[in-house]
Amino acid sequence: MNILANIISLTIVFAVPLMLVALGGMYSEHSGVINLALEGIMVIGALCACFTLQAFDQNGYGKVHPQLAMLIAIIVAAVTGMVFSLLLAFAAINLKADQTIGGTALNTFAPAFAVMVTWAVQGQGLTTIQIPSWIRITQENFGLQPGKSFWDMLIFKYFYLTTPIAVIIFFVAWILMYKTRFGLRLRACGEHPQAADSVGINVYRMRYAGVLISGFLAGIGGIAYTIAVGSGFNSSVGGYGFLALAVMIFGNWKPVQILGSAVFFALFKVIAAYNSSIPFLPKFEGMKDQSSLYQMLPYIVTMIVLIFTSKHSQAPKAEGIPYDKGSR
Repeated sequence: MNILANIISLTIVFAVPLMLVALGGMYSEHSGVINLALEGIMVIGALCACFTLQAFDQNGYGKVHPQLAMLIAIIVAAVTGMVFSLLLAFAAINLKADQTIGGTALNTFAPAFAVMVTWAVQGQGLTTIQIPSWIRITQENFGLQPGKSFWDMLIFKYFYLTTPIAVIIFFVAWILMYKTRFGLRLRACGEHPQAADSVGINVYRMRYAGVLISGFLAGIGGIAYTIAVGSGFNSSVGGYGFLALAVMIFGNWKPVQILGSAVFFALFKVIAAYNSSIPFLPKFEGMKDQSSLYQMLPYIVTMIVLIFTSKHSQAPKAEGIPYDKGSR
């Protein structure tokens, strides 16, 4: 039963960054801008958040107020993600540059920048930023005694502040997209920007808003991924930004379906990462390194799912098309 609890709790932890980043991509693409830079934004958000946590750990503040320090680090990740996403927004909206090339350039820049900054702060060759152990929410935080029952393992073994924040963000995202005037205008700009402009909607402003929201969520997704992996930040998020794009497409650009897709893909990610400790999985005794086969599993599943679902996807019609105010 403890193995089942571990699998469920780990699936939730790994689903959180996928869902957050995919929701960010959803907002950007509903505004009309393809955000391929999600991977790079995650790297920048995780970089700044991990340095924030490290600073709190060194001055002792984190041990005294661990969850407040964690909340500040999450805010830092969100703000830096927004700032970094401004580069894509300016290139795509003002300069009308190719959005695919712009996103790819930022994805290439972010890891190199992270390595350079990490070396400058920690020293040449020291690329790993260690995460403090006090960030985890434990039974002691609620005045409870530590236990090893099914529910203790399910709730508290991998319980971080990013999980309840992600739940709140999910409901806010759904309400904002479908129950507000802002969401209606945002979707209009991604479907038919000329028609939106004709009724007084500022298309440029709405597209900036969509990209900034995506940067906000992807920045939080960066620190959430780093926490899920648990081995520190190494200037990489393991392709999670691209996997989140697949989750967004599989989820058909809709929050509820994105949530289900994130859980689905996270489950395969957990199986890949912890295959040796799951007793009912095939061991492939004849293979020299069976873990490599399982490490490929999430991406193989991604390709298979996209093959069968991409034909039925309903992407915003004007995504990736620069808006020219003078054209009709």
